[in-house]
Amino acid sequence: MSGRDSGTIRCGRFTLQYAIEGEGRPVLVIGSALYYPRLFSQNLRRHLRMVFMDHRGFAPGNDCTDAGEYTLEKLTGDIEQVRRDLGLGKVVILGHSGHAFMALDYARRYPQHVSHVVMLNVAPDYSAAGHAAAERYLAESVCPERKAALAANMARLPAAMEAAPEKAFVTYCLLTGPKSWYDWTFDAAPLWDGIETNMTMFNHVWGEVFRDIDITVGLDALDRPVFLGLGRYDYLVPPPWCWEAVRERFRDLTIRVFERSSHAPCFEEPAAFDAELLGWLDSRPAV
Repeated sequence: MSGRDSGTIRCGRFTLQYAIEGEGRPVLVIGSALYYPRLFSQNLRRHLRMVFMDHRGFAPGNDCTDAGEYTLEKLTGDIEQVRRDLGLGKVVILGHSGHAFMALDYARRYPQHVSHVVMLNVAPDYSAAGHAAAERYLAESVCPERKAALAANMARLPAAMEAAPEKAFVTYCLLTGPKSWYDWTFDAAPLWDGIETNMTMFNHVWGEVFRDIDITVGLDALDRPVFLGLGRYDYLVPPPWCWEAVRERFRDLTIRVFERSSHAPCFEEPAAFDAELLGWLDSRPAV
């Protein structure tokens, strides 16, 4: 397996980190160049060239409070600049959670640079109705210990966020652990070590852009195969059945629900995840 290459790329006023690990066809992973290398297996790096990149919300030293700098178009434009500057050619574009919306948007704007689209642990939107469905999904699940742990964490959340508002996104992710990990006792703090966040970006993009997004716009023109990976115990996002309303709008959509996972099957069931993803990529020749 090839070594690790890392560095930064300047996109406007933002310095985005990247890290490249593994060998094989390039997979451009959107999000944090520090967080996401910790989620994917070493085995996957034996088959794929994993290129991890920051978006503006994870850019180190970012103190920009102008929400206009965090439009989906600008975030997608950064992805294209990183791909171009790194000389990647055609890529598999991968996004996890809200980053899946960015991956899909990139594929629609730059289809000539995309061979496959991988979307993980996301719903068709993050609307109020979708979040209500997620709450109902949890309420109707028989898991009293998980629910008790979540209630205790939610009681701590306001004070924890007030104490460190600049870390509100990470704090929320950690305290909602019972919603987002199959093993609800798992301590995810090491995964977030050393990661900076810009709360203007997260509040605007997750709170407004993804709330109102319509992923079906332009979807009829997307001819790239799409892999959608979900977790049976993922209570952080709306449940898998929410995809029924839009799945027929995709030309080539493969859905896989991982039975012993919540919000991160690539980390929680690495062997099963790797096998499904690699098998799917082999079954869908690059366009």
